Amino acid sequence: MSSLYVVLLVIIAVALMAVSVYRAFTVKTKADYLVAGRTLPAIVLVFTLLSSWIGAGSLFAGAENAYRNGMAALWQPAGGWLGLLLIYFIAPRARKFAQFTIPDLLEARYNQTARVLGAIAILFAYTGITSYQFRGGGDVLHLIFPDVVSPALGTYLIAGFVIILTALAGMSSVAYSDLIIGSIVTVICVIAAPYLVSRAGGWSGMEAVLPATHFQVLGNLSFLRAMEFLVPTLLLMLGNQAMYQKFFAAKSEGDARKAVVGWIIGTLLLETVIIIIAVAGSAMFQTGEVAQHPREIIPYTARHGLPAFMGALLLAAVFAKVISTASNFLFSPATNLVNDIYVRYISPEASHKRVLIVSRLTVVLLGCWALYQALYAESILEKMLYAYTVYSAALTPVILAAFYSKRVTAWGAVAAIATGTAVTLTWDMPAVKHLFPPILAERDAIFPALIAAVAVMIVVSLITPKPTSEQLAQFS
Repeated sequence: MSSLYVVLLVIIAVALMAVSVYRAFTVKTKADYLVAGRTLPAIVLVFTLLSSWIGAGSLFAGAENAYRNGMAALWQPAGGWLGLLLIYFIAPRARKFAQFTIPDLLEARYNQTARVLGAIAILFAYTGITSYQFRGGGDVLHLIFPDVVSPALGTYLIAGFVIILTALAGMSSVAYSDLIIGSIVTVICVIAAPYLVSRAGGWSGMEAVLPATHFQVLGNLSFLRAMEFLVPTLLLMLGNQAMYQKFFAAKSEGDARKAVVGWIIGTLLLETVIIIIAVAGSAMFQTGEVAQHPREIIPYTARHGLPAFMGALLLAAVFAKVISTASNFLFSPATNLVNDIYVRYISPEASHKRVLIVSRLTVVLLGCWALYQALYAESILEKMLYAYTVYSAALTPVILAAFYSKRVTAWGAVAAIATGTAVTLTWDMPAVKHLFPPILAERDAIFPALIAAVAVMIVVSLITPKPTSEQLAQFS
């Protein structure tokens, strides 16, 4: 059985590296590296959007949530579903703007300070997201080779592979690798879910062994706790730089809008199937290693609950998905540092060759930082919520205001980004929590950070001069 896993993992790794090496030879300019030369058709966009969104956050954090709370874990992906409905209308506007990064957008609509603060917020959020992809991938390798690969060693191996894969060809490598991965994952998950439900005794069999709350709308969650899962996901989806970069890379505004339709269908299907697999697995395996580390329920179920070939395919698909998402979220902040800091302020006249060299070096350095974070992250669910909150509170309100508000000012946006980032980073510090009553201090950072950021944005905008017509023209 181990040889089957080895063969499949080697095939996937070689295929992904081959795509990356091939696409590396097509990269000649900054636009080629950062936005794939703005040539991505709708079909490639669908799968790269799907792959960048559904990674360890769904396969490990979402599964950990499902192991503990059953079908109520769907509150987490529901935020993404709501966000997608709104993104259908945002996508053509984003492609029309046609820049490279979210900080490009922030400077065009607000000012240079917003650009720099936005880059910093993205750096914290996206390296956090990359880190738990590394951790999840390490868990997969440990489950496949328990006597050879420890979780820590697996994390190192995944990190090294992702860093090399991403550094070679940038967006082009990421997008075309996603086309392969997204197809594989969707097919195998749709096949595996009904098989596992049947093996667990059907829906009635799962209800017999799992708590009744696992099949209720809120389950063990309070409504407020459900919102703490839904809102960060919703706001990350609406402001997700990785998503906007894909729209900037589209061949046309029409391709961007078509891709969102496919993305909506794929996300609804795949997120639901992942939760069902996790719940079926939790009914089958209630003790042992997975009870100690519930984030591993999907790869553990693939390893022990499916026929050898099907289980190997699902594990390989999880492995590939983690690599894909890690590449997306590692590449995105590297783009910020290169385009928004290096090219903008340090070396505006840098040649395409130098920009490519600096871009690849930046990927390596950020990958090492994400690896450091991964080695100290025990709960992938908690790490996910932290990363989502940084982005959701600091950036999503000002990004949406750029497209839909004519009154939010540059300094209102700057104040919102700074406030949202600061509240999120300090909220869990004991010295800060002691300042608030227990009923507020015990909550996650999302609502305090979001409310503070939006309030500051509104107040500061009301007391500072309105945006100029030139600032508003590109977003109408």
